[in-house]
Amino acid sequence: MSTPDNTADSSLAKTRSNVVTINDLSNAISSISYVSGSLVITDGQPSQTPPTISFSDGTFTITLEAGREKSTPVADAFNSNCGNDSAKEYAPFGGGETPEELNFMFAVVIQFSIGAAVTVYLGQGHAAARNNWWIGGSAIFSLDTPRLECSINNLVYTYELSGSHDSFDLQFKDTRPVSAIQNVFVLMLENHSFDNMLALSGIPGIYAATTSDSNSYNGTPYNVQGNPPLNMPTDPGHEFDDVLEQLAGPGSTYVSGQAYPTIYNSGFVANYATTTTEGPVAPAADICDIMKCFDTKDQLPALYQLATEYVVCDQWFSSLPGPTWPNRFFLHAASSSGLDHTPSGGEIFDWVFKDFSNGFKFSNGSIFDEMTAKGITWGLYHDTNGPIGGRVPLVAAIEGIYVADVNDLETFESDVTSSDYPYQYTFIEPNYGDALNGTYENGSSQHPMDSVANGEALILKVYETLRSSPLWSSSLLIITYDEHGGFYDHWPPGQAVPPSKEDQSSKYNESGFTFGQYGVRVPAVIVSPLLASNVDHTVYDHSSVLKTLEWLFGLSPLTGRDAAANVIQGVQTANVLRTDCPVKLKPPAPRPEKRPLLTAEEQAALDLEPIPDRSNLMGFLGILFKEDVHLAATPQERAAAAARFQGLKTRGDARVYMNEIMAKVQVEKARRAAIAVPA
Repeated sequence: MSTPDNTADSSLAKTRSNVVTINDLSNAISSISYVSGSLVITDGQPSQTPPTISFSDGTFTITLEAGREKSTPVADAFNSNCGNDSAKEYAPFGGGETPEELNFMFAVVIQFSIGAAVTVYLGQGHAAARNNWWIGGSAIFSLDTPRLECSINNLVYTYELSGSHDSFDLQFKDTRPVSAIQNVFVLMLENHSFDNMLALSGIPGIYAATTSDSNSYNGTPYNVQGNPPLNMPTDPGHEFDDVLEQLAGPGSTYVSGQAYPTIYNSGFVANYATTTTEGPVAPAADICDIMKCFDTKDQLPALYQLATEYVVCDQWFSSLPGPTWPNRFFLHAASSSGLDHTPSGGEIFDWVFKDFSNGFKFSNGSIFDEMTAKGITWGLYHDTNGPIGGRVPLVAAIEGIYVADVNDLETFESDVTSSDYPYQYTFIEPNYGDALNGTYENGSSQHPMDSVANGEALILKVYETLRSSPLWSSSLLIITYDEHGGFYDHWPPGQAVPPSKEDQSSKYNESGFTFGQYGVRVPAVIVSPLLASNVDHTVYDHSSVLKTLEWLFGLSPLTGRDAAANVIQGVQTANVLRTDCPVKLKPPAPRPEKRPLLTAEEQAALDLEPIPDRSNLMGFLGILFKEDVHLAATPQERAAAAARFQGLKTRGDARVYMNEIMAKVQVEKARRAAIAVPA
């Protein structure tokens, strides 16, 4: 009677010929050699090392004479050598996820004819009715399109992987340059145009408005000028129809499915004087504020210093002529899946419970999905130092990302200065301020109704933390703004490549927008010790962040928008480390006096106001609803969470709900932290 493979009876152990082949379909491999002493085999099993390695007609045949008995310690050794990362392990036979038991594993060095060499780990185990082979190591990327990568002479060579239960096929795919930039950080702030923040900066060579630029309203001209209010009395409009009027002028209309009207940048004052999309109309005496620009050097010293010491981009546009939510989605997915407006409570309920089930979904996934699939690590941070109404990260609206997944910014300094910071891509959100009361005060997003001071402090904190980090020499920091917030900008945005045809037909596309038009220009500063100081006139939008990540890490484009976007200039050739980068920035300008605190009677009256259906507040509540559903343990708890959300009517209800769900988030974070700490 034959003895089955992987028997647990060591008395029946015998040496067998275990064969795996590596088929070099591109004639790229010059040799494969065994790493002495690398064999790990189940206790009690015989083995003969080194394995024999032969070559014929493009195929390397590796034969190990050894016994077969699967065990957990061998799989643990294989997984450990692969960084305990399933994305660094590959088994082409199907169903070959991270092995739990293996018969044996060992290492080989693959030497390529280009001069590069990689060490990979081969392991054999039992799955279904046969023995199967795994390959793993830092050179392996197993998810999405499995591949092996090696680098030499500042080039990365990619070989696609395929095969069967006992063979691996390597097929050359492409090469790309190696950049010294290995860590990308993005800080996205809120609601300011390029001219509003930088037109009066005096930076030589930038495309900036002058005091001769103007808008007219009711026959009165309003010119660009300085001395803006440190916080706006009302929130300027920036919904799709607001931006349409701001760009194309009063009375302009957009015809569904057609090209955007001719842009004159002529309706900013008219819109600010009349719009009610974000609240009450502006006082008549204040409508000129929409044309005013900061004295950048004195009022925004952190932004000014970074813009002059590094790269300032004066052709960075918001991704569509519309509000915060869809523009932020473009940063994460080069698409908003057709959303052209601030979502309503009913739409968010559908995202969580109906159409998308677990949050806002993109037809081609997000950049986080793509990075996970390719084994690229990413992390999220959010400034929680501020009102609870501004502590909800908007990125948590996306399917598969939750508030509890986002790190508190308080840990950013200790994390980034650690020698083992785990993330290749890091996205940072500010605190959005007092969204509960609608003032957005005391946040760090630089929302128009709040001071810019806390946002300046956030920029300073992120920069100085990164500057003192071991990652500094390989890092790129992008500071930009989601959209213009209604503020004047003189530069007409151009046409853009639509993400996909499906976006136009989406039920969330109320205007029938083609997505073939950029939105208003926003500030953007690119910080890296590997980039020379200059003014960059290249056309970018938020999808350029994705294009840059895709180039750096060998990722595929998500949509037509990022496929056509420009990589940030200098990244592809970055290799000279500057020695003149400031360690510290000038402190922020003093914060203006805060608005007087509401009396108990005023707060009680405000708490009775209904929640605006299309507002950031409703959006934040929807994200917390998504969190509550995710943390629910039973269908009954999910149903109760849905009823709870649908029962929210007033700002007072929102206040209680936010505190309740954020308390659950803290419990969940504490639970995860306890699991992460070794016993």
